[in-house]
Amino acid sequence: MSKISQQNSAPGVNGISVIHTQAHASGLQQVPQLVPAAPGGGGKAVAPSKQSKKSSPMDRNSDEYRQRRERNNMAVKKSRLKSKQKAQDTLQRVNQLKEENERLEAKIKLLTKELSVLKDLFLEHAHNLADNVQPISTENTTDSDSAGQ
Repeated sequence: MSKISQQNSAPGVNGISVIHTQAHASGLQQVPQLVPAAPGGGGKAVAPSKQSKKSSPMDRNSDEYRQRRERNNMAVKKSRLKSKQKAQDTLQRVNQLKEENERLEAKIKLLTKELSVLKDLFLEHAHNLADNVQPISTENTTDSDSAGQ
């Protein structure tokens, strides 16, 4: 079985071209493809659903327009409240971290002082031990060794 594929492009609506393909003997299939909306290919390709929304201007006095404006206003308010809340949360977190940082710095100072005191005690103790140890004289060991011979 060989695949027969034939493509014919037909101009479509709103810059959409439809390619008709024939595969096997199943007939024509329509495959929508995005093409630039403006001739010359200077713009971006736009999906048909996006184009249709902008194609019909709305009357400012219509109920649909008022409903959309109301929904948009609610969404804007919600977005602004969310943004304010996020800023407040961030500020609160910054303040918490500052307080924690101050506590940790105070702890570092305290532990540094404690380390210094302990180091001084250790050095004093080590110095006292060194002073109390009598050096072993070499005469005592050599005298006893020579007397035994």
